[in-house]
Amino acid sequence: MSHAIALYNRQCLREIEAAAATASGDPFALMQRAGLAAWHYLLANWPQAQRVVVACGPGNNGGDGYVLALHALQCGRQVRVVQLGEPRGELALRACAGYQSAGGVVTPSLDAISEAELVVDALFGIGLARSPDLVASRVIEAINASSAAVFSIDVPSGVDADTGNVPGVAVRATRTLQFIAPHCGLQTGAAIDFCGRLDVDSLGLTLENVSPTAHAIGADALVDWLHPRQRNTHKGANGHVLCIGGDSGSGGAIMLCADAALRSGAGLVSVATRTAHITALLAHRPEVMAAAVEDVDALDTLIDGAGIVAIGPGLGQAAWGVAMYDATVAGRKPLVIDADGLNLLAQHPRALPEDRILTPHPGEAGRLLGIATSAVQADRFCAARALVERYKCVVVLKGAGTIVAAPDHAPFIIAAGNPGMAVGGMGDLLTGVIAALRAQGLDAFNAACCGALLHAAAGDAAACDDGERGLLPSDLLTHLRRLSNPLPIGAAW
Repeated sequence: MSHAIALYNRQCLREIEAAAATASGDPFALMQRAGLAAWHYLLANWPQAQRVVVACGPGNNGGDGYVLALHALQCGRQVRVVQLGEPRGELALRACAGYQSAGGVVTPSLDAISEAELVVDALFGIGLARSPDLVASRVIEAINASSAAVFSIDVPSGVDADTGNVPGVAVRATRTLQFIAPHCGLQTGAAIDFCGRLDVDSLGLTLENVSPTAHAIGADALVDWLHPRQRNTHKGANGHVLCIGGDSGSGGAIMLCADAALRSGAGLVSVATRTAHITALLAHRPEVMAAAVEDVDALDTLIDGAGIVAIGPGLGQAAWGVAMYDATVAGRKPLVIDADGLNLLAQHPRALPEDRILTPHPGEAGRLLGIATSAVQADRFCAARALVERYKCVVVLKGAGTIVAAPDHAPFIIAAGNPGMAVGGMGDLLTGVIAALRAQGLDAFNAACCGALLHAAAGDAAACDDGERGLLPSDLLTHLRRLSNPLPIGAAW
């Protein structure tokens, strides 16, 4: 995909570092390059900062910090290094010695942090995958308590660069400069709240022989999937979505699902729901073909006539919902399964065909895997991979940095969406969006990627109108339509 950004884990990055060190014959040269890149980044973003404190850890990330501190010192800045223990390893020792021999000040005291205009976080790099110890935690807490801007080198200390997990305290950066390539863990989960603005410096290294761990896509990637339609088209060519759900008292969920399917371009949308919801549904959306379904016999004909089925919004887990679910999953139609459809699947696990799509939030993912929600969030990539392996289909693990995973695909991370979307009904909307795109001809994985991105981008557009707090799922509908029709480059409405 032309708009996808390749992401890498620590193993890939270390392989690249090792190859570069071998090729150059001088491993310290790469540390010098990294420290200089960080200094140039500092100059570009905080050119007026005079009082600079660099918090250096004992490893190579700390070594990068000492190199930066040396450049700052040589340029006349008031520099202090707050040292988290003595440097370990030849490279970090060499970098520290170079800074000190130039007259650089090193102190274990945290007092300097409160007086800084800019704090540089060089405590831990990509290797940290545990909670910082007590001493390190105190340094991190002092950084976070400072009113100064915070620049993290490579990764905010305390964040797991592979998973995005934050097992203890972590630096809350204003900006983070990643080295070599974007790190996969900084795009999803808890990490998103700690990185600030993310940038990358390749340090002149190439990634030619290393496969990405994942890919990130933003709203600009919609044009890779959503193309102008042929003039000579008809409603049947744009697919028929059947939405099943809305047990007693939950009719709104299936209405949102149907609305989203229509606004995302499905040619026909049917709804199978309880009789009590039909009048309200038709009054709200006369374009929907609404059917009162009280037993499985009435459902079979509707399923036969649809191209894809979306099941789960408002379905419930009572007798009616169970009957609808069993009849639907036993069929051969492509499916998008959400909400109580997922809860019923968790109760009776089964492998599913690859053309079926699951859209769990972390709690539902935990039930599907038989683990705690916190375990899902601690390693969202691992959880998504485990869901794919168990259910043999496409999985959309929702949340900050939604992950789309499938058999034989590197996962995609949705680099869009906002906290305002954390409200009931947003998942029902997503189910309809993905189903509509699947109905229009995208395969299951691409429909899931495009649908999750379209949904998130519409949420961002709606939040731009009136803010995040108080955002409703129905606020996204007009934006779904607009963003489903991306303009050619250079065009304007």
